Amino acid sequence: MDDRERAMRRAAELGLAFLAGLDERHVGALTDDTGLVAKLAAPLPDDGKDPEAVVEEMARAFDPGLVASAGPRYFGFVIGGQLPAAAGADWLTGAWSQAANLHPLSPAAAAAELVAGAWMLDLLGLPADASVGFPTGAALGSTVGLAAARHALLARVGWDVEARGLYGAPEIKVIVGDEVHSTLLAGLQYVGLGRERLTRIPTDEQGRMRADALPAALDPSAPTIVCIQAGNVNTGAFDPADGVADALAGHPNAWIHVDGAFGLWAAASPTLRHLVAGVERADSWATDAHKWLNSGYDCGFVAVRDREAHRAAMSATAAYLMQDAAHRDNWEYVLDSSRRARGFIVYAALRSLGRNGVREMIERCCRLARRMAERLGTADGVEILNDVVLNQVLVRFTPPGGGDADAFTRQVMTRVQDGGEAWMGGTTWHGMGAMRISVSNWSTTEADIDRTADAILGAAAG
Repeated sequence: MDDRERAMRRAAELGLAFLAGLDERHVGALTDDTGLVAKLAAPLPDDGKDPEAVVEEMARAFDPGLVASAGPRYFGFVIGGQLPAAAGADWLTGAWSQAANLHPLSPAAAAAELVAGAWMLDLLGLPADASVGFPTGAALGSTVGLAAARHALLARVGWDVEARGLYGAPEIKVIVGDEVHSTLLAGLQYVGLGRERLTRIPTDEQGRMRADALPAALDPSAPTIVCIQAGNVNTGAFDPADGVADALAGHPNAWIHVDGAFGLWAAASPTLRHLVAGVERADSWATDAHKWLNSGYDCGFVAVRDREAHRAAMSATAAYLMQDAAHRDNWEYVLDSSRRARGFIVYAALRSLGRNGVREMIERCCRLARRMAERLGTADGVEILNDVVLNQVLVRFTPPGGGDADAFTRQVMTRVQDGGEAWMGGTTWHGMGAMRISVSNWSTTEADIDRTADAILGAAAG
C-alpha cells in the first residue's frame, strides 16, 4: 500500500472504532481547547511525518476534546448525527475531492445538486421550479435568500443593487418576529440591511409572530421583507405563514423569507404538515440538512422562487471560468465559490431513507420529545415550559423547599453534563432559565430517552 492508502484505511478503522463506542462514551468533552493546546502546541517541525502515523496521532491527541454529538443521547443545539449512507458518502466525497463550484470541474457535483435539490423541494412542499443552492447551513442559506430579496425588491423600483450598492438606494423595510433567530439577524448584517434597523412584531406565549399585528407595521410605499420562522429555536413553535401571506397579499412590493433551519422538515410528515401551512406561499426558504436530515455537518439548503433574482444576487463572471448557460454552475446559487461537493451527501441521505424514511425519522424524533416531556413533567419540582409540538423540550427545575429556580436549573444541567450520560444545553426563555432538549438524531431510541430522563431526574434529586 502507498502512503495515501495506508492513511485512509487507518482513518476508516479509527473512525469506525469511534462510532462503535458512541453509545457508552462520555457524551460531553473531557477537556477544553486550553488543555488540548497545552499538550499539542509546539513549533512546526522542519521535517514531516508518516501520514498514517499523523492520523493515529490525531485520533489519540484530540480524542479527549471530542463531543459525542453523533451519538443517540446528545440533545444540544438541534444537532443531528450522520446517517450511515451520508457518512459513507462523506468519506467518498473526500476521496473524490471534487471542486463543486463550476460545471467543468465536476459535472457529477452539478448533477448531484440538481437531483438532490429537486428531491428536497418535493419533500418540503416547495415550488418545483424554485432554484436551489447548498450553502454551509441555514444561516448562510437565509443570507442568500435575503440577498435575492434585496435584488428583486430594488430591481422592481429600478435600482441595480449589485452594480450600485445600497448607497442612495430606496430603503427596504425589514419586519421580523420578536423572537427572531440570531443567525437571521447576522444575515441581514451581511447583506447591508442591518441588525437593528428592523420592525419587530410581538410574539405570543410560544414565540409565534402575531400575524394580526403585522398590518399596522406595513408601509405600502416601501419595499418590504418579512422574515418568519418555521420552528422557534426554543419552543419549536411556528410563525403563522398563511396569516403573514394574507396580510401581505395587497402589498405591491413585498417578499417573505422562511427561516426553517429545522422546523421546515415538518412538511415531510402528513401528521406534522399543518404546522407549516402556508410556507409554500413565501418567496425564499432556508433549512439545514445537517440538523434533522442527519447528513453530517457543513450542509444547508436554500430555495428561491424567483430564479433570476437568486442568480443575479449570487453570480459573477470572468473569462477563465468557462461558464455555459446550458449547465449548472453550483456557485451561482450560494456565497462560497471553491467548496466541497455537499450535494453528494444530501443525495445519499435522501436516497437511503426515501420519502417514508424521512417521514418516519421526523415523526419518531417528535414522539421521543413528547416521551421526554412526559417522563420529566410528572416529577415534583419539574415544569415543562413549552407546548411540545415538535422536537424541542424546555424544562425548568425548582429546588426542594423552594429557592432560585434559575440557579438550580443550571445546576441540574451541569450535573447531567458532568456525569456524561447525556448532554443538553441551556437557554433563557421569557426571562426564565431552562434546560433545552432537542431530539434530532436518527439513532436515538426510547431507551435513550428513558436513560436520559433517569439521569436528569437523578441530578435534580441531588
